[in-house]
Amino acid sequence: MVTHMKTTIELADGLLKDAKKLATREGTTLRAVIEAGVRMLLEARKEKKRPFKLRDASYGSGGLKEGFDLRDFKRILDVSYGDRGGDPVK
Repeated sequence: MVTHMKTTIELADGLLKDAKKLATREGTTLRAVIEAGVRMLLEARKEKKRPFKLRDASYGSGGLKEGFDLRDFKRILDVSYGDRGGDPVK
């Protein structure tokens, strides 16, 4: 079973120089630096592809109380505010 594949890539001179300096400074190989960079990029891109999931922040259960019509917002507000004073919708 082959676990590695040789390939040729072109890098900007400055990028290659900086990568070699990093490898020397960290006592590792240029190959290890490049592999780590590719892994980091792949992981970062994978996270961005996860679909957004809205957390369930509902209160109670069962949805809208029986007898309410979503089109009758004034009634919903009246019941919500109860006897706390004021008419929130004029």
